[in-house]
Amino acid sequence: MAKQRQDRDDDDAKGVVDLMPLFAKELLAGGVAGGFAKTVVAPLERVKILFQTRRAEFQSTGLSGSAIRIAKTEGLLGFYRGNGASVARIIPYAAIHYMSYEEYRRWIMQTFPGVWQGPTLDLVAGSLSGGTAVLFTYPLDLIRTKLAYQIVSPTKLNASGMVNNEQVYRGILDCLSKTYREGGIRGLYRGVAPTLVGIFPYAGLKFYFYEEMKRHVPEEYNKSIMAKLTCGSVAGLLGQTFTYPLEVVRRQMQVQKLLPSDSAELKGTLKSIVLIAQKQGWKQLFSGLSINYIKVVPSVAIGFTVYDTMKLYLRVPSRDEAGVEVVTNKRISQPSSHSTLHSFKLYSEMETASFLEVWEVYQQRLLKDRDTLTTPLHDLQDLNLHEFVQNIEETPKPQLQAQLVSSQ
Repeated sequence: MAKQRQDRDDDDAKGVVDLMPLFAKELLAGGVAGGFAKTVVAPLERVKILFQTRRAEFQSTGLSGSAIRIAKTEGLLGFYRGNGASVARIIPYAAIHYMSYEEYRRWIMQTFPGVWQGPTLDLVAGSLSGGTAVLFTYPLDLIRTKLAYQIVSPTKLNASGMVNNEQVYRGILDCLSKTYREGGIRGLYRGVAPTLVGIFPYAGLKFYFYEEMKRHVPEEYNKSIMAKLTCGSVAGLLGQTFTYPLEVVRRQMQVQKLLPSDSAELKGTLKSIVLIAQKQGWKQLFSGLSINYIKVVPSVAIGFTVYDTMKLYLRVPSRDEAGVEVVTNKRISQPSSHSTLHSFKLYSEMETASFLEVWEVYQQRLLKDRDTLTTPLHDLQDLNLHEFVQNIEETPKPQLQAQLVSSQ
């Protein structure tokens, strides 16, 4: 009886999952992955922010000394100060980031077939999705930074655990309310300019490096989770290194109201970079980068693993299958003979075909441009994606070249 009830519950759960639209599955998978990964690395994130914002008592103690100081003054929970706001931000941020990346990628492939392909496609889609996610969630990132910047001693807490000092924010809602009263909507988006300037190249480069590295992974390891995690981690590190100074500027602008009044005011991204380099030294532009390296690797690894697991559980189709499903349900205008010839050229120059090239030929078949296609490219509409790709990959290069000649 219990087993039958469990089976019914499982069937009901599967039914709900099957009814979810694709974008909702991507939102859910991305949100869960982001929240879990962020919580695991929260202690390193707290120390990193204290380094970036130049808390004097943390500048000379190093990583281990900073951890000891936080443990002594604030206890174990001190490592997670601001994590509530961080998770509240990262769940919608990661959800929007993953989902919008997939949506932008599909939209670009449909709107500009054959124009932006390969790494360029991921660079553009990643940049746009990063900017979109930031605009929707930036106020939460600002609140997270302000809460993490505070140093609270146990002696400042009353019996109920509240902070006695009125200048210290008491939580997410209190910080949000005070920030809005002080600066309005503009106050909630203070520092958003360097954030956007930084996220566009970072998000784009992260996806660009990831796709480029995957091209150099031996074929037998293409489906390996460890290979994907390694590529993603290294891509994240490279992206962080190139854009980290913008991250430091953003953090200092966010906590500027909390700094001493004699501190130079930061205005404008480029001017702020120059000012920080002049007043604080160029090394300050990379302060906390080593901690960020330590944080990024497990964060990316955990994020990819959880995201992939959630996609399997939610039965999210692969990116390529989703792209074909969109194409088959969309009316596409008749391509020119130049487009057809271009697709054959792409095949003739490759040992195997990537999905973007496969998809372009698939479009030709859907548009009844069948005369230029010969076996095994015949009757493509009756094949599923896996069989289609397999046929392409098994087609000898000389045969692909012969198809090019016959199409001219």
